Amino acid sequence: MTDEQKIAFKDSLKKTCISLISERIEKAKELMKEVQQAANGEQKSSAGDKYETSRAMAHLEKDMNARQLAENLKELARLHSVETGTLYTRCQQGSYLETPSACFFIGCGLGRVRIGEKMVFMLSPQAPLARSLMEKESGHRFVFQAMDLVITDIF
Repeated sequence: MTDEQKIAFKDSLKKTCISLISERIEKAKELMKEVQQAANGEQKSSAGDKYETSRAMAHLEKDMNARQLAENLKELARLHSVETGTLYTRCQQGSYLETPSACFFIGCGLGRVRIGEKMVFMLSPQAPLARSLMEKESGHRFVFQAMDLVITDIF
């Protein structure tokens, strides 16, 4: 892979992450709106406790969605600061690592994502695995999911 192809690949990883996080943000907004509409539509009845319980449950659900929204907005902001136009020789934020068994992108915490033919583990720079990989170079070993892996390429 040429340097230009490596940079283009990392750019596509970042764009995929932005798209996935943006979808999560929109979903959280939709859910918050739906919960609010459902709470507003509750009819007060002679069974006042049931009405109050339904409202309280809706409020809790809305709060949960608001927390998820806030976390996704933070993740998106962190992701926008990730530099993908630089090729790295040591692992750091914005780097892509390959091993014979797994691939990793240090940019945002989305877990395993299919990118074309590859499965890539999207790691937040704050994740324990990402922190343990920082400053490692090609040839270094690390343990992931009970597998002893060797870094074959970093860019």
